[in-house]
Amino acid sequence: MDVASHGFKAPVHWFVASLFALLPRGVSAQSCQTLNDMETPIRTTITNAAQRYFEMAVKGDIASIRQNAIPSLVADFGGIEATVKSHEQNLAISKATLKAAFLLNAMETSPNQHAEFYCGVFGKNGQTTESAVFYFDSLPSGRYAVVLLDATSPQSRTMFSEVLQQIGSDWEVGGLYVKSAQVAGHDSDWFLARARDYKAKGQLHNSWLYFEQIMDLASRGMRFMSTLTTDRLYDEKQTVQPSDLPANGKTVDLVAGATTYKLSAVYPWMIGNDLDLLVKHKVADASDSNQMYQDNIALIKTLIAKYPEFREAFSGVEAVAVDSSGRDYGTLLAMKDAK
Repeated sequence: MDVASHGFKAPVHWFVASLFALLPRGVSAQSCQTLNDMETPIRTTITNAAQRYFEMAVKGDIASIRQNAIPSLVADFGGIEATVKSHEQNLAISKATLKAAFLLNAMETSPNQHAEFYCGVFGKNGQTTESAVFYFDSLPSGRYAVVLLDATSPQSRTMFSEVLQQIGSDWEVGGLYVKSAQVAGHDSDWFLARARDYKAKGQLHNSWLYFEQIMDLASRGMRFMSTLTTDRLYDEKQTVQPSDLPANGKTVDLVAGATTYKLSAVYPWMIGNDLDLLVKHKVADASDSNQMYQDNIALIKTLIAKYPEFREAFSGVEAVAVDSSGRDYGTLLAMKDAK
């Protein structure tokens, strides 16, 4: 999974899209226009702004992106800088093609606790190939645009997505989400085939984790966006969800002798060219690096002993101890060394 940053809160979970009539009480659908619905002047302004910010990223001009970002994003710009730098090589030789754009109108007088934007054409069963839904929590009032670009080079395809907010007459950067269309040399179709293979073999933990990777690719790293593809993947993913891995903010205990590890997250993670497994666990104090190293190694070995199927799906495991202050300490162990 690649680094992504945004200047406003978006829920990191999935919903199956419903029709307007099925919206729960207290949730109002905001208005949305697709690229073809927009009037020509606004469409041109938004797409030109998106292309301009893409070209800044291609040049590695992080300073200019920051100058054109909304204030809340400027205050915490490290994620954007890391995003651009991590894709610098591929972006430098790529050309952008516009895939889609959406104009989101949330002009209420107070922030939306939960804003939902239903875009495009819906059918009797919900989403179609011509639709998308966006979910945001605590969204400030205003007008927003989501622009999806595909950046291609002779070596790769990179998904370059932008969230823009209208400030005066300008459209400023509210978030950049940049992801390679392949992970460890494989695209979403390959991961889907492997996820189904693991399910058929009864390796539901591997299947679940591979579905996580597929959905990250299918959503372009924007977990606040839902499409027909992500809805279908979500439904299929639910059929393999294990009860002993953390999900939806809930921790899971992993017992190793007299020690109980509080697992807060387990998901696929690219390290170099390898697909590894990242395991986060809660600790009281992560400042003692020697103790954290020993705890992390013990956790990794316990995890692999409990779930030997992970040896087939991942190159290694990185355990990250995180305390309540946010301080962390990580340890990577290759599968071949986990004995």
